[in-house]
Amino acid sequence: MVATPQTIIISGYYGFRNSGDEAVLQSILIALRKHAEVAGLALEPVVLSIDPEWTTATYGVKAVHRMKLGEVRKAIAQSAGLISGGGSLLQDVTSGKTIPYYLGILKLAQWLGKPTFIYAQGIGPVNRKFFQPMIKSIFRKCAYISVRDEQSRQLLQAMGLQGEGIEVVPDPVMGLTLAGTSGLADTGSGSVHAAGGLQKEEGQSTIGISVRYWESSRRELDAIADGLLQACAEESLHLRFLPFHHPTDNEASRYVIERLEGKAAQGTTISLCEDALHPQQMLQEVADCDVLIGMRLHSLIYAAGRRVPLLGVSYDPKIDHFLARLQCRPIGATATLKGSEVATEVLHLLREGQAWRNEREPYISALVEEAGAPARHIVEYLRHKG
Repeated sequence: MVATPQTIIISGYYGFRNSGDEAVLQSILIALRKHAEVAGLALEPVVLSIDPEWTTATYGVKAVHRMKLGEVRKAIAQSAGLISGGGSLLQDVTSGKTIPYYLGILKLAQWLGKPTFIYAQGIGPVNRKFFQPMIKSIFRKCAYISVRDEQSRQLLQAMGLQGEGIEVVPDPVMGLTLAGTSGLADTGSGSVHAAGGLQKEEGQSTIGISVRYWESSRRELDAIADGLLQACAEESLHLRFLPFHHPTDNEASRYVIERLEGKAAQGTTISLCEDALHPQQMLQEVADCDVLIGMRLHSLIYAAGRRVPLLGVSYDPKIDHFLARLQCRPIGATATLKGSEVATEVLHLLREGQAWRNEREPYISALVEEAGAPARHIVEYLRHKG
């Protein structure tokens, strides 16, 4: 007799084509399926998405429009519980509406008597102090809380939550594998096609570059361009730009490319990857790099997971926190970044990449192993409750 599947709702920043957040979703789906299979539990995920049709086509799971409250309420009412995460959902830097939305979804599930789970979230910054008691009130009623760094746990403790009830785990994307390297990499009917890109010339090293707009002066992008020009004068390079958030990262990439064209040393090739919309596609792009320069957190997580030597540019504490778990430091902050330091470190990692991998392997392996902990806890909770 086949068990009736338990529906689990997944709430996050999904369907916006942000490669990092989409990778979080796929990682959660893979981990849930893995641990549900081990536990003999039938789970049916339903994702709250801004574009349900795209999410269903991409991942082969059911999806509901995240802004249609009636549909969201119905889906939650028919579910066994709700997962909130991962990613940086509870922060008020990008918008003052973000925290109320995600807390509202959690509160709705709690009103409907459903267990709620916080999945590897990065908490903060929370600059509006009146949000803090709201977070405390709702989190106190959650069945399970996990955060992706110690700083997030400390912030929740400062709000009055008990620290021993908060598990610190890696970002879910640390557990993401390339299609074909694990039987769990396919989450459903969604298919993965290789993203096309400019082939590098023989003897070239590929530098992956993930940039975003941050400083209004664009000084950090100018510094990265300057550093790349200096590195190209020393080595034959293929500069591969990898936008993680469309379309703004595409525009930031073009800004840097414009400062390279006509100035880069002869033999340098430059390309922009604009068709890697599925997490598996972007993960393969990163895996093909010899070194990665990253502003986006998930570009750095992809690189670490594929053992690609990396340089992180700090614009947010989450970058520093992740790098610290690898025993790395940012190459610089956006406000003070120097092109000469970028060039020096790129050239160093090209020449000493294997040493970098050997030194970081224990830290990376531990993060990969721990990334599935929230899924395991949630599956166990649902199995015992069922």
